Amino acid sequence: MTTDKLKDRVAIITGAGSGLGAECARVLASHGAAIAIVDINQDAAASVAAEIDSAGGKAMAIRTDVSSEDEVRAMVEQVMNRFGRIDVLHNNAAVLDVNQRQKDRDICNLDMDAFDRAIAVNLRGAVLCSKYVIPVMLKQGKGSVIFATSGLGAQGDLSLTGYATTKAALNMLPKLVAAQYGKLGVRGNAVQIGLAPAENAHSSMPPELLNILRDNHLTPELGTPRQIADVVAFLACDESSFVTGTTLVADGGFGSHTPSLVAMRAFFEQSGRGSM
Repeated sequence: MTTDKLKDRVAIITGAGSGLGAECARVLASHGAAIAIVDINQDAAASVAAEIDSAGGKAMAIRTDVSSEDEVRAMVEQVMNRFGRIDVLHNNAAVLDVNQRQKDRDICNLDMDAFDRAIAVNLRGAVLCSKYVIPVMLKQGKGSVIFATSGLGAQGDLSLTGYATTKAALNMLPKLVAAQYGKLGVRGNAVQIGLAPAENAHSSMPPELLNILRDNHLTPELGTPRQIADVVAFLACDESSFVTGTTLVADGGFGSHTPSLVAMRAFFEQSGRGSM
């Protein structure tokens, strides 16, 4: 389904060369927005931009290391030179590749280079992009800044210490954006994203792990990238004009229940008592 609710708007999406970022770019473009595909992988960014262009949309690809202030400043200048305005910033970029996962462990076994890399990309990158985009929005008198966070920023887990720390901080940034610039027309919100892997990512995760996660969701299945992108599109457009300074949870209910719920359900079913 396509609409024009983002017609004549310009959106920057970081980490948009693949995964959730790419899907957000496609969905926002389908609603009429011109998209700046920002990614450290130029070829990946160019591929997504070409896909949007071929579908009748408008997109440009910009290779950017979001942890570099000079590169972020230059990226924003390129977007302004091409499109002349910026209405939406989706701070989606995050580092979570296989090598990072192996090193970003529990605190006692944490590789500090991996921790620093998580801080630099996930948190510093979001702050830098906001620092250079918000002034453009202030001149326009309107804008929506969106941060991608995670349940790992709200709940303790066995590993990914650096990643979790950055995602917790990203829950504060929309409150700061709203408090500092809300009266001037700029909104700040975050999306707490649950497990919504692309279909080709399912094969890279052990089936047993997927089953555990699926059991802890309160929806029949795990999420999809499109479901997350639809939430981002909502926060990007005027339909959410009265929503700011908050974190919208899109995790299929994963973080909403007691840790014992799955085991308790199994107990009552096995005992023949039915569910509670």
